[in-house]
Amino acid sequence: MNPYCHSSRVSDTNSAIDRFFSITERGSTISREVRGGLATFFTMAYIVVLNPLIIATGKDAHQQFIGDGSTFDIPLVAAGTAFLAGVLTILMGVVGRVPFAMAAGLGLNAFVTFTIAPKMSWEEAMGLVFVEGVIIAILVLTGFRVAVFNAIPGQLKTAISVGIGLFIALIGFVDSGFVRKGAGTPLELGIGGNLTSWPIFVFVVGLLITAALVARKVKGAILIGIVGTTVLAAVVELLASPGKASPENAGGWMLNVPTVPEKIFGFENPLVLFKEFDPIGAFTHGSVLLAVLFVFTLLITDFFDTMGTMVGVGRQAGLVDEQGMLPRTRQILLVDSIGAAAGGAGSVSSNTTYIESAAGVGEGARTGLASVVTGLLFLVAIFFAPLVEVVPYEAAAPALVVVGFLMMTAIRDIDFTDYDTAIPAFLTIVVMPFTYSVSNGIGAGFVSYVLIKAVRGKARAVHPLLWLVAVLFAVYFAMGPIKVLLGLG
Repeated sequence: MNPYCHSSRVSDTNSAIDRFFSITERGSTISREVRGGLATFFTMAYIVVLNPLIIATGKDAHQQFIGDGSTFDIPLVAAGTAFLAGVLTILMGVVGRVPFAMAAGLGLNAFVTFTIAPKMSWEEAMGLVFVEGVIIAILVLTGFRVAVFNAIPGQLKTAISVGIGLFIALIGFVDSGFVRKGAGTPLELGIGGNLTSWPIFVFVVGLLITAALVARKVKGAILIGIVGTTVLAAVVELLASPGKASPENAGGWMLNVPTVPEKIFGFENPLVLFKEFDPIGAFTHGSVLLAVLFVFTLLITDFFDTMGTMVGVGRQAGLVDEQGMLPRTRQILLVDSIGAAAGGAGSVSSNTTYIESAAGVGEGARTGLASVVTGLLFLVAIFFAPLVEVVPYEAAAPALVVVGFLMMTAIRDIDFTDYDTAIPAFLTIVVMPFTYSVSNGIGAGFVSYVLIKAVRGKARAVHPLLWLVAVLFAVYFAMGPIKVLLGLG
């Protein structure tokens, strides 16, 4: 037996993987992609726990089908959330070949739960999500969505990246409890203006350690930071027992309590959720106009949230060219569109590309192999859901803050002496974190860009598609008054 046969086969396998994902071409390695995939998973694994909790707080109609007919089955929805996140993230890695992970979209799930579902059954609400995903897929296949992406000026794309950096840093600060709603101010530091809880202490230590590791360019810095901070959190819970945060316990852990779970293994069949959506019910059982407005709102949010994430995370990964274009843009957008439709069909709300993917990019991920790793971990989470609950927000949030800094560095490419672009860029950057919405920031930038160009007599310099998008965003921002005028508020 040739002693070199085995190593040759391994080499051939690695070479095939390398060629398929362009790992060497993008300046990465398989080990770096694996680390990046792990970092992304740990940074966004919270969605497996949080999505069913958000859906569970909605109207009683959910209990009519999600569970045994009388109670809401949180483990089942958690399994569905993990299943779709896993399948779609793997699909993004294999088809889009970029380090972007997908899962049920935060914000979108709340909008569906608290705004759409109260107007109809949950099956019909999920049907609208499915319809919205199909429409976006059609827009991709016809080339419209890619054309809009191409029409965005390069410096606005840079502003989107910077804005997302600020946004995810704010998410990290808020999720960890480091920043909270104040008694007399919109936000304040910690609890009552002081850092007086053990979980906040864990976050601060994790942030400092992660920042130091990144500054020293340590391999695996972000992943080491997440794992190390989780261990610290477990020790703190063991010794000090802060417990879970509540109105009576402001100093507790914000979502997951870092303790060893009572059981490690568990399984719920997520496929049973795929029969619980009705794509036509909202149009036949209620107001057609209201259903159309809901679909439009979902469409705008999904359409531009993903576009912003692509630009921001893609730029951080070095995948964006001088014109702000990504490789395989059409494939990436198509997979994302499938995610929206699949989320509706699977009754767990629209799935979208996550800005937390930047954590994996910060760890060195540059290709779709990282997404495959993240997706496989989500599929494993179906069987080991209790383990997902071990990582608290306070351990994952430092990664978001550090990655936010890394994305912010792109601001140097914006020419702030050119007010035609600088003002829209500024609005894009600040509106995102201040309104907690990627779409709002993009909309503010587009509308102001078109308006400033028009009043300065440069209307012809604006791409026609940008005019169309600006008008659509104007309608989107005026959706509240429009509903009132139409008697749908």
